[in-house]
Amino acid sequence: MKQILCLSSEPWSNRLPCRTQQLISRLRDAQILYFSPAQSRRDRSFREKGRRVRPNVTAYTLPPVPFPISEHNRLLFQMAWNKVGRYIQNTAQSRHFTEPLLWTTSPRHIHLLDRLEYGALVYDCDRDWDNLPPHWEGSLAQAADVVFAASSLLADRLSPCSCNIALLPNGVNLPLFASASRHDPLPGVTAPIFGWCGTIRRSLDLSPVLYAAQARPDWGFLLLGGVEPDNPFLRRLNKLSNVFLPGPRPVTEVPDWLYRCDALVDLLRQDRPYDDVASPRLYEYLATGKPVITMLWPGQVERYPDVVYNAHDPEEFATLCAHALEEDPSFVAQRRRDHAAMAAWSGRTQEVERILTTAGLL
Repeated sequence: MKQILCLSSEPWSNRLPCRTQQLISRLRDAQILYFSPAQSRRDRSFREKGRRVRPNVTAYTLPPVPFPISEHNRLLFQMAWNKVGRYIQNTAQSRHFTEPLLWTTSPRHIHLLDRLEYGALVYDCDRDWDNLPPHWEGSLAQAADVVFAASSLLADRLSPCSCNIALLPNGVNLPLFASASRHDPLPGVTAPIFGWCGTIRRSLDLSPVLYAAQARPDWGFLLLGGVEPDNPFLRRLNKLSNVFLPGPRPVTEVPDWLYRCDALVDLLRQDRPYDDVASPRLYEYLATGKPVITMLWPGQVERYPDVVYNAHDPEEFATLCAHALEEDPSFVAQRRRDHAAMAAWSGRTQEVERILTTAGLL
């Protein structure tokens, strides 16, 4: 059985599984130790035993230490990464891991390569790490035996550093989102509903929703998910009677909310300009077969133009919402589901296994 050390940038979550755990948990014939960062400097969960989150996956939390972005204070910088490296290496040795495959997900992990024993290296890049020094990611990509990139722009950016790059877009838990129960989460609401699902972060640009909700009080807008403070649009949206914010829901209930909507919307984040990574949310929308309206940056290439309405400003967004309501339900619904089926996480993982097996890493 293959042994894998997975260094994730996000904690293991049963409510909102991240890309890394979606892929890792589906790898067959592999024993996996999953390490994620501490949630705060006071997080002491690293002292606890690992959690068996899957039959073949044990999750650990790394000790909380400051990670200076600047390397000017070399002593503090080295001490921090030495502490993390010792924790991972000691855990791996206690589980009898010998020359495992090291799966990395962040440029920060370049500082652990010399502190860990491993047989092969994978770097899975699913975002633009423009907040970190570029040479960190360049060095990590150069050292990796295989690099997976979640979008074409990410692959192009890393191409000078590696000749072993494979395009691996995000995916969808197809069995979960391909159907819904008969439960109506919005009983008594007769207005057409436009739905969005995810964490409402401060950087989420809700201006298209605000514009459309004010222009069309006969439409309803559902914003499903947790709320971070200080989003500049939430105060005005909360005052509108046709905007619904039910808060976070278990992932098993999310399909019921999506299927309750007449159309689904995808929005932009101001902290990720010109991001061409298709989020798992988009594939979840496509799995329902419902009309989808997305916002794009100026000059951005349209995503799935055959099945998605792509808008560039709030006015166009409202116009396309109206067009979506006029769509014949049988028009492209099955084509959307076909796109989602091709993006199933099970299929993405099979591609990972095929590539790593061909490279002799699995």
